[in-house]
Amino acid sequence: MNTHTLFIAALLFALTITAASPQARPAPRPNILFILTDDLGYGDVGVFWQNSRRAAGKRSEPWHSTPNLDRMAAEGMRLTDHYCPASVCAPSRASLLTGVHQGHANVRDNQFDKALEDNHTLATVLKGAGYATAAIGKYGLQGETAHEPDWPAHPLKRGFDSYYGYMRHSDGHEHYPKEGLYRGAKQVWDNRTEVSAGLDKCYTADLWTARAKKWIVDHRAAHPAQPFFMYLAYDTPHAVLELPTGPYPAGGGLHGGLQWLGRPGEMINTAHGAIDSYYHTDYANATRDDGLNPATPEKPWPDVYKRYATCVRRIDDGIGDIFQLLKDLKIDDNTLVVFTSDNGPSIESYLKEPYAPTFFGSYGPFDGIKRDLWEGGLRVPTIVRWPGHVAAGKVSALPSSSPDWMPTFAEAAGVTPPARTDGVSLLPALTGKGRQGRPLVYIEYFEQGRTPKFAQFEPAHRGRLRRQMQALRIGDHLGVRYDIQRQSDDFEIYDVVKDPKEAHDLAGDPKYAGLQRELHEVSLQVRRPGGGVTRPYDAELVPSVRASDSVGGLSYRLVEGSFPWVPQIDPTVTGRTGSARTLAVPAEPKGRPFAVEFACLVEAPADGEYTFALAADTGAELRIHGATVIDADFGYRSGTEVRETIRLQRGLHPLRLTYVHRGAGEPSLTVRWSGPGFDLQPIPPSALRN
Repeated sequence: MNTHTLFIAALLFALTITAASPQARPAPRPNILFILTDDLGYGDVGVFWQNSRRAAGKRSEPWHSTPNLDRMAAEGMRLTDHYCPASVCAPSRASLLTGVHQGHANVRDNQFDKALEDNHTLATVLKGAGYATAAIGKYGLQGETAHEPDWPAHPLKRGFDSYYGYMRHSDGHEHYPKEGLYRGAKQVWDNRTEVSAGLDKCYTADLWTARAKKWIVDHRAAHPAQPFFMYLAYDTPHAVLELPTGPYPAGGGLHGGLQWLGRPGEMINTAHGAIDSYYHTDYANATRDDGLNPATPEKPWPDVYKRYATCVRRIDDGIGDIFQLLKDLKIDDNTLVVFTSDNGPSIESYLKEPYAPTFFGSYGPFDGIKRDLWEGGLRVPTIVRWPGHVAAGKVSALPSSSPDWMPTFAEAAGVTPPARTDGVSLLPALTGKGRQGRPLVYIEYFEQGRTPKFAQFEPAHRGRLRRQMQALRIGDHLGVRYDIQRQSDDFEIYDVVKDPKEAHDLAGDPKYAGLQRELHEVSLQVRRPGGGVTRPYDAELVPSVRASDSVGGLSYRLVEGSFPWVPQIDPTVTGRTGSARTLAVPAEPKGRPFAVEFACLVEAPADGEYTFALAADTGAELRIHGATVIDADFGYRSGTEVRETIRLQRGLHPLRLTYVHRGAGEPSLTVRWSGPGFDLQPIPPSALRN
């Protein structure tokens, strides 16, 4: 097989690999805390960028601090090449929660408040593993607001046992929900009850932290043996740069720091004093060399940047507070904590004074901001801490993205992830145990505007029309396209390891002609049209692979066990393997549950549109290349035939079919297809290769 065929094979393998074996899974199952910030740039965290600015000591280039996040990194691992799924919040969060990239997600582009699809989520998977699940903070994926309080995609309908926070996307633009100082009063929901009337002077970063602490304490008291999963989604430093009411309370953990008081009008212990008033003492009187002349007096930081630094520090204080709580409850060593952001830094402050991320270099060593597909819009600061499992002070440069958290958390919880996910488990990279699969970093997004004209950015990146954009990372290289008009438009190619600012486009170098072709092909092979958006390449034929040495037949791997969903089948787990002539269930273990995965190349006899039809007694998933063609799993009705179409180029296409049977009744699986010149029929053995 040639290089391109090997890439596709590696991709399909990566979509199946999890841990080294069931015996390698950690025990006991850890609590999992996922902390997501809003519009926090890669360069806003000390260990990622701000500390280097401080070390440089240039008074014309100010810096701020994140001591608790720095400590988290010292006690855990930094992921330096972790990408958000989209460079704006709603699609980024949708891909995170459902474990699929933007080529498969139902929320794409700028579809704020659209209902998250009714499918597997981080919460449903971990709930299926026996976890208590809670979401706190910003959501924005609930569906039509006319359905309140019973929104079609309420967090309680997407696997969470408990929810407290801002339901609507726009509510997250204001950080004092009752007073609505700059953006008007907002609604806070406690499950299905609106509770903002009692939230006097509650700054949301404090409110979410205090509520998270209360939930953890209450759960630990009521269910000490049950692990939990918490999705803690801050709405800061995004949007209006409001200030807290006063300094962070002394101490932290069980008896210090932020505390939930639960009294209307004094819901938390910082609900007093003047709202939007407190600047962190490190920044209140901060100055800089504004004129680039050390001989002249320094000038105070503009107010908007004192505010921004205070907002970031407040999150950092809250994280330190939560870590102390975990220690006080003696669950610190058995809690896996992930910290990250939803996208790159913003240019928004919602105040009269303009704000730009250039002041602190919030995009780090990159170019690009929120809504860009340059590295500064896509790379997000990511830290993982799990004492005793993730070694302290480590750094991983493995390219990865948000969909990888679903299989990572599933493996940590001791269950197999759904086959639907586009991610691979990162536990081997985090723990140093097992074989690490190859993550897929694929992004697509549309935005009408232009890139900022910051002098700090490369000239070619300033004032660029965005519109249809696409990015794909292969090895050290990122292919990126702006203002795509047609599929034939070339990718710009950057070695983002050696050239993080993407200053040198390699696309014109003949040495990269093969990579250019690969980017064009793979960018069609890993995605599907949909999500209510239209792309210039939606109607293109999916390219075939060049595999002249293929032979007839297909292979399968059958694994016994009970699976609550169609599983990713780990190729390292002992199972029965063999070959077959057709996509039919092999002789199975009678009366026992199992899952089987078929892998082959299917030959499309001509260019055109092909329809695949699948029916099963329990569930199945069909992929061609890396694209999910049929997802007959979550909510699937037994025996129902599901049909989907895909446009294929004449030639060979990798196919993966995963089927699950839960032991009751006779196994049943049928797969048919139709295409140019032939009606719906079983796929003949002559069309299958391995």
